Amino acid sequence: MTATDNRECRRALATWLQGMGLSASGLTGIAGDAGGRRYYRLATAQGTRVVMDASDDPGSVAPFVRVRALMDAAGLHVPAIHAADPERGFCLLEDLGEESFLQVFRQKGADTAMEAAIQALVRWQSFELADALPPYNGERLYAELDLFAVWYVQRHLGVQPTPGWWQCWREGCERLVHSALAQPRVGVHRDFMARNLIKSRPSPGVIDFQDALIGPVTYDLASLLRDAFFSWPERQEQYWIQRYRARAAAAGIPLPDGFTQALDWMAAQRHLKVLGIFARLAHRDGKPAYIADAPRFLDYLATELAGYDALKPLAGLIAALPSPAGAR
Repeated sequence: MTATDNRECRRALATWLQGMGLSASGLTGIAGDAGGRRYYRLATAQGTRVVMDASDDPGSVAPFVRVRALMDAAGLHVPAIHAADPERGFCLLEDLGEESFLQVFRQKGADTAMEAAIQALVRWQSFELADALPPYNGERLYAELDLFAVWYVQRHLGVQPTPGWWQCWREGCERLVHSALAQPRVGVHRDFMARNLIKSRPSPGVIDFQDALIGPVTYDLASLLRDAFFSWPERQEQYWIQRYRARAAAAGIPLPDGFTQALDWMAAQRHLKVLGIFARLAHRDGKPAYIADAPRFLDYLATELAGYDALKPLAGLIAALPSPAGAR
């Protein structure tokens, strides 16, 4: 977005707020997401509010409103919508708080926060959605994997794969997608990670849920346990996996046979996708900070693919890629 475009968006947002008797002069920028949405905190007579400016992608507001209603019905703490203009991409939201679970995990209190996160996840997964959300189908899963090959391998690393590389890549992708599609299907937040969980009352507050789908049961657990910005020691991760499985079983949520493999392969699909997204953010959108976490994702992948004979060729393919350090 150009400086002129940004000024025009701010003027349109200010006009919208003024129509509700609010002044844009008190807007304070807060951390946005990897998409085109911008967020501000605003003091009002009724308390602080969060202003969402999705004017670059107004089409995301309607899904946000729809998924918010579903999660609220499921018993999750999601922000109340005080006002919305889907056509222009503006929302005035409840302020759930300033402290994310990422901050909590890095300090004391991680155990309490993780228990709350797992309870919220089980509550969401046990909610009957029927066809209320689109399916997380094979087409979407393959398209996400393509991001890794196009944006990370070719654009970020500058590697031009051989026909043999592409063949091995496609075979690995087929195995990951087949595993994902074979899992029981539940509501999937699609970015159920620490930065999108807010310390609040009740906790957690859940945000950034507009891309939710109905899909593989292990997806959100993989997002929570193998975070883009925080890694659990293996022993703690195994403890939380068992806690999740016990709570899921008690709630009647079906889990796949071979749960460990299903979780590893689902996490691998997600991490390949996210590496592609982070590379695209760096090279297309001018947001290079995200790709700095590429080594964390490569470490995750090395662990997730290890020990599975069917994925040894894919693991070798990834291990043979140049280091992300110094990539163009």
